[in-house]
Amino acid sequence: MSRRTTQRGPRDERGVLAARILSVARTAFSEDGWAGTTIRSIARQADVDPALIYHYFGSKESLLDACTTVPQDFLDRIADTWAAPRDQLGERLVALTLENWESTDSGPVLRAILLIAAHEAGTRAKLRNLVANALMGPADIGQGEAERGRRSGFIASQLLGLGLMRYVWEIEPVASMNAAEVIAAVGPTIQRYVNGELSPSSSATVDG
Repeated sequence: MSRRTTQRGPRDERGVLAARILSVARTAFSEDGWAGTTIRSIARQADVDPALIYHYFGSKESLLDACTTVPQDFLDRIADTWAAPRDQLGERLVALTLENWESTDSGPVLRAILLIAAHEAGTRAKLRNLVANALMGPADIGQGEAERGRRSGFIASQLLGLGLMRYVWEIEPVASMNAAEVIAAVGPTIQRYVNGELSPSSSATVDG
């Protein structure tokens, strides 16, 4: 290991090293879980000194937190999309989902969160909070809080499922459909959750 790697170095070099560590750590936590992942193994795969990981992230807990923290732009994009006219929300939300998963900033984080949450309680709680506050929280749909929660919950479940099918499990034909096909196919379903009937016994369509 060269001395240059373990020094603080220029800011741009530190950014590259930190990004490399995060990329390796996300994969390690996703595949090996919390118990099976060590700082030493991450350092070996990232080709850095373990001390550098502690210097950048402080602890294994903080590294996991960094691996599963979505960028602010991700949250801003969701809030902006929920502010769109109601009759456009179906297609807009599906398009946003594809954009977020295909972004080099948010895509790897979303993949890591969903995979790690399956076997790590802290990340599972983080996912639950992200869905409730970021995906469902900005929704201004339905009549009353209970209906808003149902509608936004169904929307979140569809969009999370789409992300898993297309980007995590890569199940065909969903994985290879172009964006326009996915938006055209899934958008009307999401739109029904926005302002259509949820069941034969539900109340009349919510005005858009």
